Amino acid sequence: MSAIRNVLFIMCDQLRWDHMGCAGHPFLKTPNLDALAAKGVRFTQAYVQSGICGPSRMSYYTGRYVSSHGATHNRVPLSVGEVTLGWHLREAGRTLALAGKTHVLPDARGMKRLQLDGQHDLKALLDEGWFTLVDRHDGHHAEPDSAYAAWLRAQGYDSKDPWTDYVIAVEDADGRVLNGWKMRNARLPARVKEQHSETAYTTDVALDFMRRQGDAPWVLHLSYVKPHWPYIAPAPWHAMYSENECLPVSRHPDERGPDAHPVMRAWQEEEVSRSFQDDACIRTVRPAYQGLISQLDHHLGRVWAEMERLGRWKDTLVVFCSDHGDYLGDHWLGEKELFHDCVQRIPFVLYDPSPDADATRGRAEDRFVEAIDVVPTILDALALDPAEHVVEGRSLLPLTRASADGWRDAVFSELDWTFRGARRRLGHPTGQHHAWMVRDARWKYVHWTSGYRPQLFDLAADPQEFFDRGADPSCDAVMDAMRERLLAWFTRLKRRTTLTWAEAELRTDRHKAAGVFYGEW
Repeated sequence: MSAIRNVLFIMCDQLRWDHMGCAGHPFLKTPNLDALAAKGVRFTQAYVQSGICGPSRMSYYTGRYVSSHGATHNRVPLSVGEVTLGWHLREAGRTLALAGKTHVLPDARGMKRLQLDGQHDLKALLDEGWFTLVDRHDGHHAEPDSAYAAWLRAQGYDSKDPWTDYVIAVEDADGRVLNGWKMRNARLPARVKEQHSETAYTTDVALDFMRRQGDAPWVLHLSYVKPHWPYIAPAPWHAMYSENECLPVSRHPDERGPDAHPVMRAWQEEEVSRSFQDDACIRTVRPAYQGLISQLDHHLGRVWAEMERLGRWKDTLVVFCSDHGDYLGDHWLGEKELFHDCVQRIPFVLYDPSPDADATRGRAEDRFVEAIDVVPTILDALALDPAEHVVEGRSLLPLTRASADGWRDAVFSELDWTFRGARRRLGHPTGQHHAWMVRDARWKYVHWTSGYRPQLFDLAADPQEFFDRGADPSCDAVMDAMRERLLAWFTRLKRRTTLTWAEAELRTDRHKAAGVFYGEW
């Protein structure tokens, strides 16, 4: 019987792996994340299955690779046939609560086919990906009818759309209200008070949930929308860092030279990339980005303190992670999506309260971890059915408890680039445009469809990923091997999900028991 009764699954949006004090950032103050890492295990080589919010989160929530669950980009619904952590918990009589963002989009066509008309509890659960809502706030766009908007109005923010008018808006020295979507305004504080900001509000909702649960067991997904854009921080966090207290931008002229990969060059022409090619943009945004992280860390300190007061550290598994990183000007790019480590590699800390994990507390673990490992880790911690016929990740508890026999030696990610303007600029019609990445300890290989050559990076010689060797004939043997590794991974994806492995075993070689006697002489 597991001593773990509760799970706190914390996710940030667009938080880079290298933006924590415990990860080596020389200026960024994250004392509460550092404290969590000292209590648990910090995985230094953790990777997402997509560099985009939606597909990455669907991999986190299903425990399945993007090619398996099919929600390949933002606004692509997760199929009604896919199941998430919430369903696995519900099968065991538990629920999965949400405070914050999920990016879940309901499969309207699938529900229409099943005649789910909105009059059933099942429809509500499918709409939210089997989460039970404490409060959902996805951020990044106006939500005038949300609970957060109503709460802001109750605090005196008189607006039909307080998120746009206060949370991400700023005022200049003359009192003029400026648009927070303009990155040039990230040097100014948000009009909303700090205690009414998104990060503070989401923390309040989570703390209220934990208190109301009392001693009843719970699983809570606490999902923050920051430090994702708009990069507007409330005072005093907006001015906590100077441009000299940020990591230097990581880019090289060869990355946009005549031999650069055509898709990479097309991405560098996106508006957000052109903005981040301006040093003034980098100097403005990076300090605000760091301020949002320190604000987030501050409010996580409130969560840690409440867990201490409630006695929850003794029986609660804590997962801290991010759905992907952020270019912030690295590689002449902005936003995310492509396969550089500043996007694909993420912060990941796991606190396991079991005494079996005492020997690994404070460890920086270098073995490869993937986002799909969260679901099996939670199922393992709660001693529930591992659903091996569906779940493609691995429980991390053998790593926290120093009992792992062997481990993966590569990670995989993918991109559906149908939805980007880069596809149109390259002259392709709407259709199937994909890329897959396999990364091991030395090499990173990216396979592109639509007629483009692969990319290859030697991470031992070029850890900053400046020099693409995908067109280098001397690397042909390496590329062949990496392509074979990618193909081998692809053939292992779990497409048969409607039967458990036990049921498949029961049905093996059973034709005679069913009265079918073909093949007898």
